[in-house]
Amino acid sequence: MPNKISLTNNFPVIEKSNELYNRALGLIPSVTQTLAKGPGQWVNGIAPKYLVKGKGSHVWDADGNEYIDFMMGVGPLSLGYSYPKVDEAIKRQLEDGITFSMMHPLEVEVAELIRDIVPNAEAVRYSKTGADATSAAVRLARAFTRKNKILCCGYHGWHDWYISVTARNNGIPEAVQANSFTFNYNDINSVIGSIDNDVAAIILEPVVFAEPKDNFLHKLADLCREKNIVLIFDEMWTGFRMALGGAQEYFGIKPDLATYSKAVANGMPISILTGRREIMDLADEDIFFYTTFGGEALSLAATKATIHELRDKNVPKYLNEQGKKLKDGYTAIAQKLEMDFTRAIGYNWRSMASFDEKAGDPLVQKSLMQQEMIKRGVLWQGFHNMSYSHSDEDINFTLAALEESLAVLKNAVEKNNLRGTLKGEPVLPVFRKVDNFNMKPLKK
Repeated sequence: MPNKISLTNNFPVIEKSNELYNRALGLIPSVTQTLAKGPGQWVNGIAPKYLVKGKGSHVWDADGNEYIDFMMGVGPLSLGYSYPKVDEAIKRQLEDGITFSMMHPLEVEVAELIRDIVPNAEAVRYSKTGADATSAAVRLARAFTRKNKILCCGYHGWHDWYISVTARNNGIPEAVQANSFTFNYNDINSVIGSIDNDVAAIILEPVVFAEPKDNFLHKLADLCREKNIVLIFDEMWTGFRMALGGAQEYFGIKPDLATYSKAVANGMPISILTGRREIMDLADEDIFFYTTFGGEALSLAATKATIHELRDKNVPKYLNEQGKKLKDGYTAIAQKLEMDFTRAIGYNWRSMASFDEKAGDPLVQKSLMQQEMIKRGVLWQGFHNMSYSHSDEDINFTLAALEESLAVLKNAVEKNNLRGTLKGEPVLPVFRKVDNFNMKPLKK
């Protein structure tokens, strides 16, 4: 029988997942379309590899095993799987059509909604993925300032201008790499030291897990105004989640441009670019930013319905309250078990378990925790991406599962047997960082 959500489960049977995986090997490069969803981020041999159904905060894998999900599609499911009001909006629109030969009224209606919510949204454009929107913002910044260089901090997608600063920069011309640089979060001096007269834009995730210190974001905004640099907030995670109007509402800062995706459409593919009218107007004729599916109506219908729910139900407040229970609860359990090498960090709506290397390889610690949580019916990568569907029952069960799993981790650390307690292969590192964001490889 497939596993239900229970503290007394055996490890899940994942035969169908593995059969699908074996069919994908050699056919789909890296086996996955999204790095965070791929097998390298899950304990190979224990974790399922394919999900087939989701409802609320729960998912079912290809073998029928049920889990509470705290990845939520790597962020987009702000309301939850199969959320009725969003699905109904999609179905209604589906009856009329998906993509048309001319513009659709939803393009205007959703833009008006966004204008009323996002502080800097004097103008609005759509695309499909976060990388589309950040790349369009970079192009606008270059056109507006007539400068070339980009300073970035965080993760901004797969396009050349950004990936050139990571270790996965093969295939990108050196001339492109020469125009992108990084700086460290909460380090205004690292920004000042990177600026010259050819910097067109500074783009960053306003927060990931660390909080801004010493008015870092405000100082950054002041510096950009002084130096004629376009400030871009990448609000893929913070938008419509940290506050309805995102980090710019939360911190009281209007960036010149801002980009959104994930939470705004509850799983449907859309990205949004907002900003100052005088910069956005360059998208009329000066730059080219168009895509066949930019006005695709199902995603716009989902966006409209999602925004109404986020606003009417005050979802950001709920995410903060439920997430606080999980974040504080994790740290309290670790303290009770006298495990000073792990705690939960970040914001309530999106926290993360951190592991100190003094107790052993942090990736193996995380892997062992993931293994034990999956056994108990919680799909867990170390992150707590909260949704409106995460109930008190979900939180209480998850805390019970965390207490049992942390006890297993403590025992393994005390016996110096982390790797021996892990039944599968540990998760692999990725280039994304959560503290020191300076990822540009050293030139040889």
